[in-house]
Amino acid sequence: MTGAAGQAGTEPAPALRARYGHGNVLASDLKPPVPELEPYVQLDCTDPAALGRVAAAHGANTFYHLAAILSARAEQQPLQAYQVNMTGLINVLELARERRAALFTPSSIAAFGPDTPREPATPQDTIQRPTSMYGVTKVAGELLADYYHQRFGVDTRGVRYPGLISYVAPPGGGTTDYAVDIFYHALREGEYTCFLGEGTQLDMMYMPDAIRGTIELMEADAGQLRHRNAFNIAAMQFTPAQLAAAIRKHLPEFRLHYRVDPMRQAIADSWPRRLDDSAAREEWGWAPRYDLPALVADMLEKLGEKLAVTVKGGADAAR
Repeated sequence: MTGAAGQAGTEPAPALRARYGHGNVLASDLKPPVPELEPYVQLDCTDPAALGRVAAAHGANTFYHLAAILSARAEQQPLQAYQVNMTGLINVLELARERRAALFTPSSIAAFGPDTPREPATPQDTIQRPTSMYGVTKVAGELLADYYHQRFGVDTRGVRYPGLISYVAPPGGGTTDYAVDIFYHALREGEYTCFLGEGTQLDMMYMPDAIRGTIELMEADAGQLRHRNAFNIAAMQFTPAQLAAAIRKHLPEFRLHYRVDPMRQAIADSWPRRLDDSAAREEWGWAPRYDLPALVADMLEKLGEKLAVTVKGGADAAR
């Protein structure tokens, strides 16, 4: 697993180990050794020789390539984002081809752009003209993964993640990160200043659903998959105002303010408001388990424990 210490990788590693055996999942990242992710190796996915040595030493037959620079940070460092997001992917694709290994690599709602149909929902197959560097790399990644499957028979699979919400990993530089950061501020300060406008609706998903969906796709019968590398998956859609209202059911004094960041707002405005995930539902049985009330109750409970903050009322406040 690459990017195992990042926002999208911290939780999948334990989940994969619980399913396939602790010693059968090797976590890797650029960061120095992370004890809680052992077995772990410090590894740069843009270095193909290093990747090859580690894969050979551990007999890798499946890759989860999660290393990436996310949307907001990618706009600030576009060349670095291209290097990490594209060179890293092509290196892992080549290694999967050489080793006849399976590969999961995620795409994102960022792969769509302002010309993409948004109502009533963004289709599985539609125009993709993103206006962010992150989005450009995700579209190219989808096409590369398709190419390696069609040309070389590599078992490549992937989903388009919506905004991911987690109590384990802190915000990592994404446009949807307000939906994680808001919980930290709600618990610690009782207020939050959001960088997106109050009516900005985006697709979101709780990390347990994202992990389960990833594993289910990788275990699905290949013969049932017409789409492989860019399945739309969806769970819920909300605005900052709607998320704040759900938090107030548990923390009635919580206050939400706005200071719109033009760059991130422009990115958000170019993304879908709702994804049509019917292809994932039909081809491999995708179905989310968490809606907004369940997400908020669990986030406040788990993050409250992590921060040693008591949430009065707990899950009962949502009822």
